[in-house]
Amino acid sequence: MIDDILKDAEQRMEKTIGVMRDNFSKIRTGRASTSLLDHVTVEYYGSEVPLNQAANVSTEDARTISIMPYEKTMVNKIEKAILSADLGLNPSTAGQVIRVVLPPLTEERRRDLVKVIRAEAEDGRVAVRNIRRDANSTLKELASEKEISTDDQHGGENLIQNLTDKHIGRIDSLLEDKEQEIMTV
Repeated sequence: MIDDILKDAEQRMEKTIGVMRDNFSKIRTGRASTSLLDHVTVEYYGSEVPLNQAANVSTEDARTISIMPYEKTMVNKIEKAILSADLGLNPSTAGQVIRVVLPPLTEERRRDLVKVIRAEAEDGRVAVRNIRRDANSTLKELASEKEISTDDQHGGENLIQNLTDKHIGRIDSLLEDKEQEIMTV
């Protein structure tokens, strides 16, 4: 029973770290990455679809993303979608190819991005702690219903705390890596 609670808590903590890693990948570091445009949606035949389903998105070089729409009529819609996504990017069109050149990051912008990723990491830590709280309350319930002993409850709480510490350590190391990546000129 305690093993099930631990497995559930670990799966939820892993999901939290996965979401945080995805959010980190969307934060611009000065290098072109197609993941910057992953959450951009464009209207395609009456429904909103991710950009990569309406066009071929690739990187040309370290600072340029090229977008090749599957249909000529999509060029303007894709440009508008990128502009309205509020990423601070200006697409330029050359025929049927849309190029997005990433401007170099200023020192001030780098510091702002570091603040954003620190807030993101703190959200991840809070989520992991909430998972710990849920698991511990489940253990407490089981102990009060006499389904497990208080010794088992305390042992389970220690295991959950170790799991929490491990995942918060991973969050901190991801944060440190991303900070380093952003601050590297």
